[in-house]
Amino acid sequence: MSLRIVVAPQSFKGSLEATEVARAIARGVRRVFPGADLDLVPVADGGEGTVRALVGASGGRTVTTRVVGPLERPVTATWGLLGGDRVAVIEMAAASGLPLLGRHERNPARATSFGTGQLILQALDYGVERIIVGIGGSATNDGGAGMAQALGVRFLDGEGRELPRGGAALLRLARIDVSGLDPRLAGVTVEAACDVANPLCGPEGASYVYGPQKGADPDMVRMLDAALHRYAEIIQRDLGKDVAGIPGSGAAGGLGAGLIAFLNATLEPGVDIVFRAIRLADRLRGADVVITGEGRMDQQDLYGKAPLAVAQLADSLGVPSIAIVGSTGRDYHVVYQHGIDAVIGTVNRPMTLDRAIGESSKLVSEAAMRAARLLKVGMEIRRNGGENGSILS
Repeated sequence: MSLRIVVAPQSFKGSLEATEVARAIARGVRRVFPGADLDLVPVADGGEGTVRALVGASGGRTVTTRVVGPLERPVTATWGLLGGDRVAVIEMAAASGLPLLGRHERNPARATSFGTGQLILQALDYGVERIIVGIGGSATNDGGAGMAQALGVRFLDGEGRELPRGGAALLRLARIDVSGLDPRLAGVTVEAACDVANPLCGPEGASYVYGPQKGADPDMVRMLDAALHRYAEIIQRDLGKDVAGIPGSGAAGGLGAGLIAFLNATLEPGVDIVFRAIRLADRLRGADVVITGEGRMDQQDLYGKAPLAVAQLADSLGVPSIAIVGSTGRDYHVVYQHGIDAVIGTVNRPMTLDRAIGESSKLVSEAAMRAARLLKVGMEIRRNGGENGSILS
C-alpha cells in the first residue's frame, strides 16, 4: 500500500511562500519515496500567505487590482476567489499593510484602511456570498473607519462635515451615517481571520500594544487610544453595538471592531477559518504522517500559529507530525508537549542568514529527504518486528 503523506506547511517569511515550501518538501520526500501519495495543502493563520494558501488548496484564482494604500498612494493588491464556491479571501495587509510603507513613513494617525474596503467592494462586484478577511500586519489605527468609508459609511464631525481618513480624525467624531452602506453586504457573510485577542481600547488595546511598531510615539499612542474610545462610544450610541471590549476587536488597528460594527462579521482564530476552508481535517484522516513547517519555531507557536495547529489537529486524528523549520528558538522544545512529534532544521552547515534565505528551497528539500529517510527507518523497524501502529510508533 502506498505511503500517504499530507504536506501542510506555512510560508517561510522572507524567503518562500507556503506553496513553494510544500513543493520543496514534496521534492525531498520523493527522493526517498518516489511512489508516495502526497497531498500538498499549504496553510496559513489568517496573515501573510492566506490568500495563496486558500486559492491553491481550492483550485481558485487570484484577482489583482489598484486600490488606495495606507497613506492614500495607489498600490497594487491581490485577493482571491476560491474554487467551486462564491467565496472571496482578502488579506487586509495587501491594501493597508505596514510593509507598504518605508520605516520613515509610518504614521498611524494618518494611515487609512480605505483600500481594504475597496477590495471588499470588488469582491461584491464578483457576486460572492462569503468573504474571509485576514486581519494582521496593518499600518493603520483607524478602527476600520477607512474600510467603512469605502463601503459608503459617513463619519461626521459636530458641524456635519465628513471627517478625513485616518485614526486621529476620530477624535472629532460626532455622528455615524450608515444610510449609504452598500446594500449588497446584507446578503454576504463576513468572517475575520484573527490571531490576537486584544480589545479595541485601553492598555491592551490596538493603540498601546501595536501603535509603537507602526510609528506612534507615547503622545500619539494616548491620542489614538482616546480617538478609538470616542469611536466605540459613537458606534454604541448610533448603531447599538458595543465593540470596545470584544476580544480581537483591536486586531489590525481596530479593523476587527469595524468589521463587527459595519459588516456584522464574526471574529475567529485564523487557523480555524483556514483549516475549515481547505477541509484539512478530511485530508488528514487516514494519512500516515503530516509534514508541516515554518521559518522559525519557538514558544510563540503556542499562540495560534499554523504549524502547531496542524499538528494538534493531526494528533486528534491519530496522525503523527513532523515540522521542517528554518530555525528554532532555545525554547522550541515546548512544541513536543503540544502535538508535534519531531522538528528538523533546514540549515545543515554554518552559513549566513542571507545564504540560508537564498538557498531555502534546496535546504527545505534536503531536510524533507532526511525526514523521509527517518520515516523509512521506522518502517523497517516495524516491518522487522517492531510494535504495530503508526510508522512513528
